[in-house]
Amino acid sequence: MRRYLTVILFTVALTFSAIAYGEDDAYELGCKMYDVGDYEAAFETWSPAAVAGDADSQFGMGQLYANGYGVPLDDAQALNWYTKAAEQGHGDAQCQLGVMHANGWGVPMDETEAMKWYKLAAENGVTEAMINVGSMYQNGFSIEQDKVEALKWFTIAVRLGDQNAAMKQEYLAERLPEEQLAAADAAVTQWLTDNETVLAND
Repeated sequence: MRRYLTVILFTVALTFSAIAYGEDDAYELGCKMYDVGDYEAAFETWSPAAVAGDADSQFGMGQLYANGYGVPLDDAQALNWYTKAAEQGHGDAQCQLGVMHANGWGVPMDETEAMKWYKLAAENGVTEAMINVGSMYQNGFSIEQDKVEALKWFTIAVRLGDQNAAMKQEYLAERLPEEQLAAADAAVTQWLTDNETVLAND
Protein backbone atom coordinates (compact mmCIF):
# COMPACT_ATOMS: atom_id res chain seq x y z
CA MET A 1 0.00 0.00 0.00
CA ARG A 2 2.82 2.40 0.88
CA ARG A 3 4.54 1.73 -2.43
CA TYR A 4 1.28 2.32 -4.29
CA LEU A 5 0.80 5.68 -2.56
CA THR A 6 4.39 6.64 -3.33
CA VAL A 7 3.84 5.97 -7.03
CA ILE A 8 0.65 8.07 -7.01
CA LEU A 9 2.35 10.96 -5.23
CA PHE A 10 5.34 10.80 -7.57
CA THR A 11 3.07 10.82 -10.62
CA VAL A 12 1.10 13.78 -9.30
CA ALA A 13 4.33 15.64 -8.57
CA LEU A 14 5.53 15.06 -12.13
CA THR A 15 2.27 16.32 -13.56
CA PHE A 16 2.42 19.51 -11.51
CA SER A 17 6.10 19.89 -12.39
CA ALA A 18 5.23 19.76 -16.09
CA ILE A 19 2.59 22.44 -15.63
CA ALA A 20 4.87 24.60 -13.50
CA TYR A 21 7.79 24.38 -15.89
CA GLY A 22 5.71 24.98 -19.03
CA GLU A 23 5.46 22.90 -22.18
CA ASP A 24 9.03 23.38 -23.44
CA ASP A 25 10.54 22.51 -20.06
CA ALA A 26 8.09 19.61 -19.67
CA TYR A 27 9.48 18.09 -22.85
CA GLU A 28 13.07 18.45 -21.62
CA LEU A 29 12.11 16.98 -18.25
CA GLY A 30 10.44 14.05 -19.98
CA CYS A 31 13.53 13.51 -22.15
CA LYS A 32 15.69 13.13 -19.07
CA MET A 33 13.36 10.45 -17.75
CA TYR A 34 13.16 8.77 -21.17
CA ASP A 35 16.95 8.68 -21.45
CA VAL A 36 17.31 6.79 -18.15
CA GLY A 37 14.54 4.34 -19.06
CA ASP A 38 11.84 5.74 -16.77
CA TYR A 39 9.24 5.65 -19.50
CA GLU A 40 6.20 5.75 -17.23
CA ALA A 41 7.44 9.02 -15.75
CA ALA A 42 8.17 10.38 -19.23
CA PHE A 43 4.60 9.53 -20.23
CA GLU A 44 3.14 11.31 -17.23
CA THR A 45 5.29 14.36 -17.93
CA TRP A 46 4.67 14.58 -21.67
CA SER A 47 0.99 13.70 -21.69
CA PRO A 48 -0.45 17.00 -20.35
CA ALA A 49 1.81 19.10 -22.58
CA ALA A 50 0.98 16.94 -25.61
CA VAL A 51 -2.75 17.32 -25.00
CA ALA A 52 -2.19 21.08 -24.68
CA GLY A 53 -0.64 21.07 -28.16
CA ASP A 54 3.13 21.01 -27.56
CA ALA A 55 4.64 19.42 -30.69
CA ASP A 56 7.79 18.15 -28.96
CA SER A 57 5.75 16.36 -26.30
CA GLN A 58 3.44 14.97 -28.97
CA PHE A 59 6.50 13.54 -30.71
CA GLY A 60 7.64 12.06 -27.39
CA MET A 61 4.26 10.38 -26.93
CA GLY A 62 4.58 8.95 -30.41
CA GLN A 63 7.97 7.50 -29.53
CA LEU A 64 6.57 5.82 -26.43
CA TYR A 65 3.66 4.20 -28.27
CA ALA A 66 5.72 3.28 -31.34
CA ASN A 67 8.20 1.35 -29.20
CA GLY A 68 5.95 0.13 -26.39
CA TYR A 69 7.96 2.03 -23.79
CA GLY A 70 5.95 2.51 -20.60
CA VAL A 71 2.74 1.85 -22.53
CA PRO A 72 1.46 -1.01 -24.70
CA LEU A 73 2.90 -0.85 -28.22
CA ASP A 74 0.15 0.85 -30.23
CA ASP A 75 0.78 1.93 -33.83
CA ALA A 76 -2.55 3.75 -34.01
CA GLN A 77 -1.68 5.92 -31.01
CA ALA A 78 1.86 6.46 -32.33
CA LEU A 79 0.42 7.55 -35.67
CA ASN A 80 -2.02 9.87 -33.92
CA TRP A 81 0.67 11.67 -31.91
CA TYR A 82 3.23 11.78 -34.71
CA THR A 83 0.59 13.28 -37.00
CA LYS A 84 -0.33 15.99 -34.50
CA ALA A 85 3.32 16.97 -34.17
CA ALA A 86 4.08 16.62 -37.89
CA GLU A 87 1.21 18.89 -38.84
CA GLN A 88 2.86 21.56 -36.69
CA GLY A 89 6.05 21.19 -38.71
CA HIS A 90 7.96 18.87 -36.33
CA GLY A 91 10.68 17.37 -38.53
CA ASP A 92 11.41 14.23 -36.51
CA ALA A 93 7.69 13.43 -36.31
CA GLN A 94 7.40 13.90 -40.07
CA CYS A 95 10.26 11.47 -40.56
CA GLN A 96 8.65 8.88 -38.29
CA LEU A 97 5.39 9.18 -40.21
CA GLY A 98 7.40 8.42 -43.33
CA VAL A 99 8.81 5.31 -41.64
CA MET A 100 5.33 4.14 -40.62
CA HIS A 101 3.90 4.59 -44.12
CA ALA A 102 6.94 2.97 -45.75
CA ASN A 103 6.63 -0.11 -43.53
CA GLY A 104 2.85 -0.31 -43.21
CA TRP A 105 2.86 0.19 -39.44
CA GLY A 106 -0.62 1.24 -38.35
CA VAL A 107 -1.48 2.23 -41.93
CA PRO A 108 -1.43 0.53 -45.34
CA MET A 109 2.06 0.51 -46.85
CA ASP A 110 2.28 3.54 -49.12
CA GLU A 111 5.62 4.68 -50.56
CA THR A 112 4.09 7.83 -52.04
CA GLU A 113 2.80 8.93 -48.65
CA ALA A 114 6.12 7.96 -47.07
CA MET A 115 7.97 10.10 -49.60
CA LYS A 116 5.71 13.06 -48.86
CA TRP A 117 6.58 12.98 -45.16
CA TYR A 118 10.25 12.19 -45.75
CA LYS A 119 10.58 15.22 -48.03
CA LEU A 120 8.95 17.52 -45.48
CA ALA A 121 11.29 16.20 -42.79
CA ALA A 122 14.31 16.52 -45.09
CA GLU A 123 13.43 20.15 -45.77
CA ASN A 124 13.31 20.60 -41.99
CA GLY A 125 16.90 19.40 -41.69
CA VAL A 126 16.35 15.79 -40.54
CA THR A 127 19.26 13.83 -41.97
CA GLU A 128 17.61 10.42 -41.56
CA ALA A 129 14.83 11.66 -43.83
CA MET A 130 17.40 13.04 -46.30
CA ILE A 131 18.95 9.60 -46.61
CA ASN A 132 15.55 8.02 -47.19
CA VAL A 133 14.61 10.64 -49.79
CA GLY A 134 17.95 10.12 -51.52
CA SER A 135 17.48 6.36 -51.57
CA MET A 136 14.00 6.67 -53.04
CA TYR A 137 15.25 8.99 -55.78
CA GLN A 138 18.20 6.71 -56.46
CA ASN A 139 16.02 3.63 -56.85
CA GLY A 140 12.94 5.23 -58.36
CA PHE A 141 10.62 4.22 -55.51
CA SER A 142 7.24 6.02 -55.79
CA ILE A 143 8.94 8.76 -57.80
CA GLU A 144 10.83 9.11 -61.06
CA GLN A 145 14.46 8.09 -60.67
CA ASP A 146 16.71 11.14 -60.30
CA LYS A 147 20.30 10.39 -59.34
CA VAL A 148 21.29 14.06 -59.18
CA GLU A 149 18.55 14.69 -56.62
CA ALA A 150 19.61 11.55 -54.75
CA LEU A 151 23.24 12.70 -54.59
CA LYS A 152 22.09 16.14 -53.46
CA TRP A 153 20.29 14.73 -50.42
CA PHE A 154 23.06 12.28 -49.52
CA THR A 155 25.61 15.10 -49.72
CA ILE A 156 23.56 17.48 -47.59
CA ALA A 157 23.18 14.77 -44.94
CA VAL A 158 26.95 14.25 -44.93
CA ARG A 159 27.57 18.01 -44.72
CA LEU A 160 25.29 18.09 -41.69
CA GLY A 161 27.39 15.40 -40.01
CA ASP A 162 25.46 12.19 -40.73
CA GLN A 163 28.08 9.61 -41.61
CA ASN A 164 25.41 7.01 -42.42
CA ALA A 165 25.03 8.86 -45.73
CA ALA A 166 28.75 8.86 -46.58
CA MET A 167 28.91 5.43 -48.20
CA LYS A 168 25.78 6.11 -50.27
CA GLN A 169 27.17 9.45 -51.35
CA GLU A 170 30.53 8.01 -52.38
CA TYR A 171 28.98 5.05 -54.22
CA LEU A 172 26.68 7.26 -56.26
CA ALA A 173 29.23 10.03 -56.90
CA GLU A 174 31.69 7.52 -58.38
CA ARG A 175 29.09 6.51 -60.98
CA LEU A 176 27.86 9.88 -62.21
CA PRO A 177 29.35 11.95 -65.04
CA GLU A 178 30.95 15.32 -64.31
CA GLU A 179 27.96 17.38 -65.43
CA GLN A 180 25.65 15.55 -63.03
CA LEU A 181 28.17 15.90 -60.19
CA ALA A 182 28.33 19.62 -60.87
CA ALA A 183 24.54 19.88 -60.91
CA ALA A 184 24.28 18.06 -57.60
CA ASP A 185 26.97 20.24 -56.05
CA ALA A 186 25.17 23.40 -57.16
CA ALA A 187 21.89 22.08 -55.72
CA VAL A 188 23.58 21.33 -52.39
CA THR A 189 25.07 24.83 -52.20
CA GLN A 190 21.71 26.39 -53.01
CA TRP A 191 19.87 24.31 -50.40
CA LEU A 192 22.38 25.12 -47.67
CA THR A 193 22.15 28.83 -48.53
CA ASP A 194 18.35 28.80 -48.57
CA ASN A 195 18.11 26.93 -45.26
CA GLU A 196 20.57 28.79 -43.07
CA THR A 197 17.74 29.72 -40.68
CA VAL A 198 16.48 26.13 -40.38
CA LEU A 199 19.98 24.82 -39.69
CA ALA A 200 20.74 27.55 -37.15
CA ASN A 201 17.71 26.47 -35.11
CA ASP A 202 18.75 22.80 -34.94
